[in-house]
Amino acid sequence: MRAPAPAFAATLNDATIEAAQAAIGAALVSAVEIAGEVQLHLARDGLVAALTALRDTPGLEYQQLMEIAGVDYPDRDERFEVVYCLLSLTRNHRLHVHVGATEDTPVPSVTGLWPVAGWLEREVYDMFGVLFAGNRDLRRILTDYGFRGHPFRKDFPLTGYVELRYSEEQKRVVYEPVNLAQDFRTFDFMSPWEGAEYVLPGDEKAAQVSAALPQAKGAPSPVTATQIQKADATQSDVKAPAAPSQPYAKKDAQSTADTGAGKPGPDAGEKPADPDVTPSKGGGQNQ
Repeated sequence: MRAPAPAFAATLNDATIEAAQAAIGAALVSAVEIAGEVQLHLARDGLVAALTALRDTPGLEYQQLMEIAGVDYPDRDERFEVVYCLLSLTRNHRLHVHVGATEDTPVPSVTGLWPVAGWLEREVYDMFGVLFAGNRDLRRILTDYGFRGHPFRKDFPLTGYVELRYSEEQKRVVYEPVNLAQDFRTFDFMSPWEGAEYVLPGDEKAAQVSAALPQAKGAPSPVTATQIQKADATQSDVKAPAAPSQPYAKKDAQSTADTGAGKPGPDAGEKPADPDVTPSKGGGQNQ
C-alpha cells in the first residue's frame, strides 16, 4: 500500500501564489518563486493576520512553523529580514514568509499562533538584535550573560569585544577586553601540506644529519629517487635470524631433502594395500 502523503506540490506554486494573494490582501508586498519555492514578502504590521490566513485558509493550510531565521543586509534602510519557514502537512509544501525590520522597529510576535515561536524569536533577537513585540520572555538564548553585541550582524568583529578567563586572584570568571597575542597576529596561514619556508625549532639537527647521510626511505622530505638508492646502499647488511628455539627444531633445514618429505615417521604403521582405505586405530572388520 502506498503512503497516503501527497506528492510535493512544487508544480502548484502558481496556484499557491494566487491563493496567498487572495487570502492576505494588501499586506502582501510581493510574491516570487525562487529555486522552486515560493517567497512571500509581507508588510510588518500585517504579519500576524497574514500568517493566520496562511494557516487557516483551505487550500493553503500551512499548519507548522518550522523555523524563524534572520538575515542582515547592512546596505538597506531596513537592514534585517525575518524569514518564517512554514510547512503544510496536507499539501506537503513549504513556504517562506519575509518581513523587514530594523533594530528599533519591533516585529509582531507570533507566539499566539505557534508557541514554539518563543524560542525561535529569542534566537533571532540574540544573534541579530531584532525585537519582537508581544514576546513575554525575550531574553538571550545562545550567548552568555552580559554578552555585548549580536554575533550574526555583518559588522560584528570576528574576535568579539571581550574575552573571559578564570582569575585566581578574584576566584571567579572575569571579562576583559580582547587582547590578541603577538603569536596570533603573525600566524602563518599557509597550508600545512606545503611546509613552512622558515626553519622550525628542532629542524636544524635534522639538517645536520641529512647533510652527512641521505635520509632513509619513507622520510617526510622531498628526496629524489637517486638519494633513496644511496640511502639503501649505506644500510648495513641484515644478519640472518637465529634458528628457532623450539626443542623439536634445533636447526633450520637447508634444502627440501632435509625436510623429511615422503619419509615415514618413527611411529608410522604399515601403509594399507588400498590407498583409498585409511586404517583406523586398532584395525577394523574390513582391514
